[in-house]
Amino acid sequence: MSKVLVSDPIDQAGIDILSQVATVDVKTGLKPAELIEIIGEYDALMIRSGTRVTQEIIEAGTQLKIIGRAGVGVDNVDVPAATRHGIVVVNSPEGNTIAAAEHAIAMMLALSRHIPDANVSVKKGEWDRKTFVGAEVYKKTLGIVGLGKIGSHVAAVAKAMGMKLLGYDPFISTERAEQIGCQLVDLDLLIQQADYITLHIPKTSETAHLINAKTLAKMKPTARIINCARGGIIDEAALAAAIKEGKIAGAALDVFESEPLAESDLRSIGKDIILTPHLGASTAEAQVNVAIDVAEQIRDVLLGLPARSAVNIPGLGPDVLEELKPYMQLAETLGNLVGQLAGGRVELLNIRLQGELATNKSQPLVVASLKGLLYQALRERVNYVNASIEAKERGIRVIETRDASVRDYAGSLHLEATGTLGTHCVTGALLGDKEIHLTDVDGFPINVPPSKYMLFTLHRDMPGIIGKLGSLLGSFNVNIASMQVGRKIVRGDAVMALSIDDPLPEGILDEITKVPGIRDAYTVTL
Repeated sequence: MSKVLVSDPIDQAGIDILSQVATVDVKTGLKPAELIEIIGEYDALMIRSGTRVTQEIIEAGTQLKIIGRAGVGVDNVDVPAATRHGIVVVNSPEGNTIAAAEHAIAMMLALSRHIPDANVSVKKGEWDRKTFVGAEVYKKTLGIVGLGKIGSHVAAVAKAMGMKLLGYDPFISTERAEQIGCQLVDLDLLIQQADYITLHIPKTSETAHLINAKTLAKMKPTARIINCARGGIIDEAALAAAIKEGKIAGAALDVFESEPLAESDLRSIGKDIILTPHLGASTAEAQVNVAIDVAEQIRDVLLGLPARSAVNIPGLGPDVLEELKPYMQLAETLGNLVGQLAGGRVELLNIRLQGELATNKSQPLVVASLKGLLYQALRERVNYVNASIEAKERGIRVIETRDASVRDYAGSLHLEATGTLGTHCVTGALLGDKEIHLTDVDGFPINVPPSKYMLFTLHRDMPGIIGKLGSLLGSFNVNIASMQVGRKIVRGDAVMALSIDDPLPEGILDEITKVPGIRDAYTVTL
């Protein structure tokens, strides 16, 4: 019989499901060394946020088939290491949606009416009504940053309360925003017009300190900010200063850059701020939901069935997966690349299977392409199972075609993304020992393996361009690993693809486009 280790507290409902197919040991509070010592006995590991599953633990888990995280984020799991060892990692991307949305609404209302401080005041024997004069949310403007499942539910509740809704989400269509009841605007306008701003986005390099001194200075002095998403999206020092100086009216935070919250200027603010200890998913219902969801997936995998919310491996049969896995990685890479080149909101994705690839099953490649396309917006929340649903909810239309007559390579994949900022396309193939190569960018032929950091330029094919760009990058201490130019005709338009060792410093793109002959430039992180 299989064995499952539960190393963090989970609801009994999850344990009951696991007990149907396995012997379940509940051992919480284990130190890393203790977990390493015993993990080799188990076929599955179920955790919450308390257990950190490192590469060492994964390597010691020689019998592990699945790691289940009862929650959304998998930051505490070394997913690449699990993938290398053939271990499925699953989460519960929707189990705490309602809980997180309701907490954001509760924080907004509590902040508006000074409920926490008024409660403390009355319990101290006071009856100070004047100090706690609040503000109504009715007819106020709520700016929602991120219109995924949680943001959409917040919108529904806020609309029912009579609020005007502004939304910012570069990965959602205007039509979808209208269905939710939001007017889609750019972030700058939302920040300037909203009376309340609530954040529902992942923390990425792009969203880190999205709310900072500069953006805070643009807000209304009566504006209030709510963050029940991820710590680090707000510059906490800048926020504390803005509230103390009266630049904004207040904030309600459930998440912080460092948790538990240590010494912080946020603690010294009076009634204009509410701080809670990451309670967004802490409802009895949410804990039951995520426990049941993940326990069912662990049970299914132990029975040889696919997981429905696999983070690292698609829910495919082993034969199909073995055949298509290299092409799925190609599709995901191309989706990520074309999404970044397109920028803004993608409304249409054309996927064309070419050559021998045109005779293969297409759905896994379509799903992998969408997973790559949505990765910049959703990070770990998008997987092979929910990519199609997430794309549909964001109003992304998918067109799939086949062309067996294209014989440049044995089999290639062509993706074209159309969005608010224009259309871009990429083509890729597997060469040599299944190595991914980009073979075309925006209609210009190239042959280059993708790298983590890349720079693409559209320029006029003329003497001196390469040297000028190299010198400019060198002046910013940017090292070029490789470079290739694709062109159709001599001295016509051309595309340059550069692999670079590090991300470009801020502001350098503007300098690149000032180089005579360079029409546009794009950076990509894969």
